[in-house]
Amino acid sequence: MSHGGEAKPMTARRAGALKGSVTVPGDKSISHRALILGLLAVGETHVTGLLEGEDVLRTADAARALGATVDHIGPGEWRVRGMGVGSLLEPKGVLDFGNAGTGSRLMMGVIGGHPIRATFDGDASLRKRPMGRILDPLKKMGVKVLECAEGNRLPLTLQGAPDVIPITYETPVASAQIKSAVLFCGLNAPGETTVIENEWSRDHTEKMLAFFGAEVRSEAYGEHGRKITLVGQPELAPRPIVVPADPSSAAFPIVAALITPGSEIVVRSVMMNPLRIGLITTLLEMGADITELDRRVEGGETVADLRVRYSALKGVNVPAARAPSMIDEYPILAVAASFAAGETRMNGLSELRVKESDRLAAVADGLAANGVEHEIIGDDLVVRGNGKPAQGGGLVATHMDHRIAMGFLVMGLGTDKPVTVDDTAFIATSFPSFVPMMAGLGGEMQ
Repeated sequence: MSHGGEAKPMTARRAGALKGSVTVPGDKSISHRALILGLLAVGETHVTGLLEGEDVLRTADAARALGATVDHIGPGEWRVRGMGVGSLLEPKGVLDFGNAGTGSRLMMGVIGGHPIRATFDGDASLRKRPMGRILDPLKKMGVKVLECAEGNRLPLTLQGAPDVIPITYETPVASAQIKSAVLFCGLNAPGETTVIENEWSRDHTEKMLAFFGAEVRSEAYGEHGRKITLVGQPELAPRPIVVPADPSSAAFPIVAALITPGSEIVVRSVMMNPLRIGLITTLLEMGADITELDRRVEGGETVADLRVRYSALKGVNVPAARAPSMIDEYPILAVAASFAAGETRMNGLSELRVKESDRLAAVADGLAANGVEHEIIGDDLVVRGNGKPAQGGGLVATHMDHRIAMGFLVMGLGTDKPVTVDDTAFIATSFPSFVPMMAGLGGEMQ
């Protein structure tokens, strides 16, 4: 069931080639951080291209509750008048983040760095997601967890640190959310706060902190890791932010074109940050016809238009080290793999078990419902395709997970039989224009 009431099932079916040019919504990771840094800067931050999905709007509401003035100027255009580091107000009510895992976890770090109390809550899906990995380093920095549900889950109440303790923290897994929470808390600490990652996670937070005037050093650590050091108590200056198109959202029309015979589309202004394009790298290894057009820099991030044509895909082995650069794209990769010839093995997917749903189990169940041969071996997902359209015909349980819903709707555009998902309400959390956009390309979803 959806968080707002009745479930909204939808069926996708094969209807011919996809044609046209589209721009997917702004990147969700950068949208959350744009609002947070606007809150923490002194003065007015102007944002264009903001993702106006439910998750990001919850972060905007939280920024208002902490004292910022947040105004919607026009489509994707927002203005944030910030309070400055150390000057946030204690919220008068509960901070309800809905389904927004990123927004809630990053804001825990922000609030942890201020001597204020705040209660975090969310919908039924977010309440199931563990927060212990975020809370552990924050407690070392002086933050107190006054109340929380069993298993370090929402609802929970934090008391921010009166005097933030700068720490050096080695993350247990590659996680931009853990790193970001520690760095945001460390903004109000004297001295240096350091995060060590053995696998480099997406680097938007440290890039944007530097863009707003913080002193941040990032250096290689070990074979694949990074050591990020932040000098605390900066005065952040507002900067204009242009939010590039979200590669996680672009994944859906890209794969749809690859598996639908005769298709040729262009997806405009897709962020090409090396830490975010693991899916594109993998699809190219599978034989995908994806061509970069007009590579350029916008708002501090490299972007490109991507031309995508229907392709005969082949199975590949996806290394575990690639997971941080495509962690949200495994459901749609599994869909692509179900049309590929041979075995695709996706290694090291333990992180998928603690997303909006147990995504590993949800993907496997969706594949099974549509006649796709697959196997879970430990934390690896193996999909065995035969180079032909998947069978389809199944009903997929989405478990209130937007990426499961969109992924299997894309599958239905290429399968022999239509594919139905049980609820599409949660698509609005990240991609409210998904269904009409796909319809504009020629996809049939209703």
